[in-house]
Amino acid sequence: MTSLGFRQSVKSALQTARSTSTRRNTGQYCSLTSSSVQGPTKPSLDLRTLTNFFREEILGKHAHRPALICTQERPRAHGGPPSRNLNVIDHLAWDFDEFDKHIRALARGLVSMGVRKGDRVAVLMGNNSSYASLQWACASIGAILVTLNPAYRLNELVETINLVGVTHLFTVPRIRTSNYIRMLSDAFPGLCNSSPGNIQEPALPSLRNLVVVNNIHDTAEWHRETCDVKCITDWRETLIWREDTWEQRHIEESVQSQRSDEVINLQFTSGTTGAPKAVSLTHTNLLNNGISIGDCMRLGPDDVLCNVPPLFHCFGLVIGNLAAWSYGSCVVYPSEIYDPKAIVDSIVQHRCTALHGVPTHFLGVLAEVQKRQDAGEKLDLSCLRTGVAAGSPIPIDLMRQLIEKLNLVDLSIAYGMTETSPVSFQTTLADPIIKRVETVGKVQPHVMAKIIDQDGHVVPVGKPGELCVAGYLVQKGYWEDEEQTQKAMRADPNDPSIIWMHSGDEGIMDEEGYLKIVGRIKDIIIRGGENLFPVQIENALTAHPSIREAAVVSVRDTKYGEVVGAWIVREPGTNVSREDVRRTVAENMNPQNAPAWVWFVGEDGAPGELPKTASGKVMKHVLRKWNAGFAQNAVGTVGGK
Repeated sequence: MTSLGFRQSVKSALQTARSTSTRRNTGQYCSLTSSSVQGPTKPSLDLRTLTNFFREEILGKHAHRPALICTQERPRAHGGPPSRNLNVIDHLAWDFDEFDKHIRALARGLVSMGVRKGDRVAVLMGNNSSYASLQWACASIGAILVTLNPAYRLNELVETINLVGVTHLFTVPRIRTSNYIRMLSDAFPGLCNSSPGNIQEPALPSLRNLVVVNNIHDTAEWHRETCDVKCITDWRETLIWREDTWEQRHIEESVQSQRSDEVINLQFTSGTTGAPKAVSLTHTNLLNNGISIGDCMRLGPDDVLCNVPPLFHCFGLVIGNLAAWSYGSCVVYPSEIYDPKAIVDSIVQHRCTALHGVPTHFLGVLAEVQKRQDAGEKLDLSCLRTGVAAGSPIPIDLMRQLIEKLNLVDLSIAYGMTETSPVSFQTTLADPIIKRVETVGKVQPHVMAKIIDQDGHVVPVGKPGELCVAGYLVQKGYWEDEEQTQKAMRADPNDPSIIWMHSGDEGIMDEEGYLKIVGRIKDIIIRGGENLFPVQIENALTAHPSIREAAVVSVRDTKYGEVVGAWIVREPGTNVSREDVRRTVAENMNPQNAPAWVWFVGEDGAPGELPKTASGKVMKHVLRKWNAGFAQNAVGTVGGK
């Protein structure tokens, strides 16, 4: 189907959907009139801890099913007992029984090095088997997993470690150009002179252990990177393979004493609007969100998920790992960090049925597929069926390509935020294509949602307002930050037991309960007193065949207060102009939405890429800072305002 044909089919589907909705209003269907919904309450919430769920549900049903494949790791990267798969493949692959043995060995090692319930254990790594093992091992002893962004600069790393009082840090020597051991040892000489388990560094007062996972594979190079830092513990030395130990008895006692409402994960907010905060997530938060997501995707033991998003983010850790493992599905990590070539290789080699990603991830995979096909390679991607796209809206043309070129006919669109574990709305396999293009689906089970105006009143359907969410999925609070917690989480005036998480996102709900996100409230552009929604303008721009990505932000203006500014990423080999950009919007929307300023990434001194969070969201507060400098020098002005 051509791009035009696909758009026409979507338009036809939209007309049909609207006419059907009208017929339902007069028939048996009782449509919504106000923007307030509650998800199904069956089946009941699972109130087990992660460890009990793993043992009883996952291990109990799927012990000898494939669990984890890491294509960049050697079969015996952790040492220990030989893998049943050792003579079959040349990289790491575990079934759930083997996975469990590694989790238990690590948990015993954590206890041996002094990790106890409530301790903060931080991870600064890409996607690998050590990270996956830490996710479960920490939960088994009640330690709190702290997930850190590998892209952090030194000051950001120190700030987050000290913010939550990390006592144990797990890292790798380096990822691509980032050398973590050198960065830390150069800045903090105390690490070089301290002994393992007794780090004494004034700048990192809570830190006691630094454990390093070898991702170099070269013995001499590994020695050069680590020999001068005396406090380092080799990952493999932490693993205790014997079962009959006091550490194992301590773990069993811990498992029995844990409650499902206890915090086991601290994740830092994506920070699209400012400084990150530490989000406190519990067993109940994470487990039930994973179960709901996997159910929407209809995952099962025969599914294989290519988990591309980073594990330090809820996308990789929950939407990826927990959603898949909850249903006995296998998880594949194609690489430590995003690598389109490795992703395509993994899909083909391991016959992946699901692929997760943000739009940028999918665009890179499509480009890699096209490059190989142009070179004459025959790729069989028919194994793909489903996946989750999140982080930012999926344009119509991208959805078309994902269905036609990657066979993602059952691709699910999800919406959420770190504070809600993360997913609150998601499309299902039963939703028509138009709903997966224009909305983020309906509310998840056991979740309440409403859209309110500035006075806190629920708005009628079809009217924009702030999305608020309540239910099991809402975080326990920002770590030791009561002020920010009270700002974002507010008790329902009619029922104080209901706590509403205020998302800061502007949404519109239709009469069937489908939600459309139109942007961040802080990102709305008020031009001459009228609200303009950046997401709608971005969708109009990315429909242009020469525009790969677009990010729309406000620019200060003496006449209108604010006008539209657009940051553009061109498709390779194209040369769309500023006037073309403005015309595209003016011809497809109310002309006042047309950009008065246009900047192209990589031109006129602009950086070579859009600033993004780990979940793929554009950091518009950064773009607004860029705008000011360019606008002051009259760089990027176009047409009339």
